[in-house]
Amino acid sequence: MEILIGLIIIAIGSFCQSSSYVPIQKIKDWSWESFWLVQGIFAWLIFPFIGSLIALPDIFKLFEVWSIDGVWTSMFYGVLWGIGGLTFGLSMRYLGVALGQSIALGTCSAFGTLLPAIFGGTDIFHGEGLILLIGVCITITGIAVIGFAGSLRAANMSEEDKKAAIKDFALTKGLMVALLAGVMSACFNLGLDAGSNIKLATIELGAKELFALNPVIMLVTFGGFFTNAVFCLYQNVKNNTMSDYKKGSVAGNNILFCCLAGVLWYMQFFGLGVGESFLAGSSVMLAFSWSILMSLNVTFSNFWGIILKEWKGCDKKIIVVLAVGLAILVFSTFFPSLMK
Repeated sequence: MEILIGLIIIAIGSFCQSSSYVPIQKIKDWSWESFWLVQGIFAWLIFPFIGSLIALPDIFKLFEVWSIDGVWTSMFYGVLWGIGGLTFGLSMRYLGVALGQSIALGTCSAFGTLLPAIFGGTDIFHGEGLILLIGVCITITGIAVIGFAGSLRAANMSEEDKKAAIKDFALTKGLMVALLAGVMSACFNLGLDAGSNIKLATIELGAKELFALNPVIMLVTFGGFFTNAVFCLYQNVKNNTMSDYKKGSVAGNNILFCCLAGVLWYMQFFGLGVGESFLAGSSVMLAFSWSILMSLNVTFSNFWGIILKEWKGCDKKIIVVLAVGLAILVFSTFFPSLMK
């Protein structure tokens, strides 16, 4: 029963994350770099800090756990993840919510599961390590099928249809950006893994296990914010878009929807931390909680892609190929536990 509760909590967080790009559609008269920076302030600073306070309301204790071994490593992985987060946003721009998230998150699922195991000394060619490797290969197969569905869509759509569904649609550029986003985004899980001592210290200082991961999440997102802030401010200067922040007529609307996007995005990791506490009794489910989150993100992002009519005009063959790719991704998530 606890495993089911944990999966439901992770699924709720996943649905929130997959919905976080919908409010961005309501932002008016701001450049990409402006709204990306503002939503990042909410997603990577404000709400993670609030989550950390939920774990340790005593701010002195909070800063105490942020001073032990593992802090800088988690933040460094956060900086690398920030590159993934930055290109992740660009993948949405070039491929849309459905295809962009599917490829980026599928890649992130594979590398985010495999790299911590390799760094932890797991032999990926024998025993459970081999099962893990096979599962990752299945995931990559799913990504390839989804990418093929995207190529079929591009071949069967007129330029007008592409621009109507996704303003800046660019398949080749989008695929390259999404793959880079997925690989670099996997560093988020490495950052969480590097902060295991911080999580234990948080519990020792009185935090409930439900929320003990929150201070580690804050370290990783802080590193990611640094990367994104530098790039977005550079783009503001380069493109002469600093004036976006002075547009009072749209400021209230845009800040509101950036805030909504930020809290929805953060909920995936808040939910992951809470959900993992219910999976502690099953080492297999706990080890693959990252893949579970990413696969659910892919599923829900395509749900939104359908609602936003990003696949409008595609024939049934393309939809079937997409469905097969998604099914492979979902299967890859549960494959290791089925082989146990």
